[in-house]
Amino acid sequence: MDSIFDIQRKLLPDLLQVMQKRYTILHNIGFMQPVGRRSLAVGLGISERILRSEVDFLKDQNLISANNIGMSLTSEGKNLLESLESLMRELKGIDVLEKELIRTLGIRNVIIVPGDSDDSPLVKSELGKASVNCMKLLLDEKNIIAVTGGSTMASVAEMLTPDLGKKEILFVPARGGIGEDVQNQANTICAIMAANAKAKHRVFYVPDQVSRDIYESFIKEPIVHEVLGLIKSASIILHGIGEAIPMAERRKTNSEDLEKVKSGKAVGEAFGYYFNEKGDIIHKVLTIGLQLDDLNRIPNVIAVAGGKSKSKAIQAYMKQAPSSTILITDEGAARQLLKG
Repeated sequence: MDSIFDIQRKLLPDLLQVMQKRYTILHNIGFMQPVGRRSLAVGLGISERILRSEVDFLKDQNLISANNIGMSLTSEGKNLLESLESLMRELKGIDVLEKELIRTLGIRNVIIVPGDSDDSPLVKSELGKASVNCMKLLLDEKNIIAVTGGSTMASVAEMLTPDLGKKEILFVPARGGIGEDVQNQANTICAIMAANAKAKHRVFYVPDQVSRDIYESFIKEPIVHEVLGLIKSASIILHGIGEAIPMAERRKTNSEDLEKVKSGKAVGEAFGYYFNEKGDIIHKVLTIGLQLDDLNRIPNVIAVAGGKSKSKAIQAYMKQAPSSTILITDEGAARQLLKG
């Protein structure tokens, strides 16, 4: 027998669309509150005129309140939003998507947040929140967490809070980062994570990519050797997945290697490795820090990436990813992954 949701989809499809739209508005108000109508409209990607009528309805239902600072959820609105979370996942088929991706990718777990971070920056924040919740479940009494750089990892850092109990946590950069945008360097992100979680961190001030001679020289330095030891003994790895060409350009890759990445049709990047759609390694940057082979010895590997534009990059990397990987992604990337 069809479920009530299947019946509603067939007889009242507009009702489900309206419910999803109003849920999304409530969800975003809860995330951004207090928030003005213009900022909310931009975040949702809809016009203020359309938003105004929906906001008026939600006010009449006593689900939101508004003042000169902006809109916020009422206690009734918060309760309704919590009740709707699992319902909306079922309506969108997210639980089914997760199971299909676990089977397709052959990894430990997949966690999907609603929406597409290509369309809304708020979804990237949701990826951050989901990553933090996942990480909390994996913590032991003593933990070393190695973290890569990138804007997605920066979103994870912003979501961390000092409610990790009496766990002992040390954040370490998974690799060097001098030469990248300081805001998205692993050193910076580790410092923010440690500050927000009231934990400790170590810095790793070495270049992101080096020549063979410099590499051999650096790893003999006692402080570098010590941090490398911490990285490789991490219990949790938290990393992003990049699109190949943007990552190569961000690294200011020389013209010869950039041509190698392009001619090899690389689509994804992680840990300095560039992958084509088949998952073959097209190019490897000599980096000081975590290497792809090291992941097989680390119990918990969390990969975080979202947006349908990153689906090829995610799929390419997942063909090399260890089976212990937990992928945290969004609905946009997940649906595109299954199409591929």
